[in-house]
Amino acid sequence: MLFKRKPRPIAPIVHALDEDFERLLAEHGGIAIVDFWAPWCGPCRMMEPILSEIAIEYQAEGVLVLKVNVDEATETAATFDVRSIPTLMFFKNAEPLFEMVGAIPKPVLEREIDALL
Repeated sequence: MLFKRKPRPIAPIVHALDEDFERLLAEHGGIAIVDFWAPWCGPCRMMEPILSEIAIEYQAEGVLVLKVNVDEATETAATFDVRSIPTLMFFKNAEPLFEMVGAIPKPVLEREIDALL
């Protein structure tokens, strides 16, 4: 007997470049989690499924997950003084609130998001 896997929902994650980062944040206007990452970064790849789940689960509350590849958006990474990846920056109404560096467990992210909602 074969078991079929349920199709996974597509996470509403937005990818930003230097040219559109500020516009995407300003247009959103609510809570945004910006993931500064790179494809060669192991801990960044570990965060990918966690952030996908967060994007899906908090979509109804208006939380935006925005990914910024530091190799492609060097000016944005420099603007926010990103020195280690993954770096997660939390924004509210396009204003930076705080950041977390490294692989963050999902319950910690949920706690921080819930505190902002």
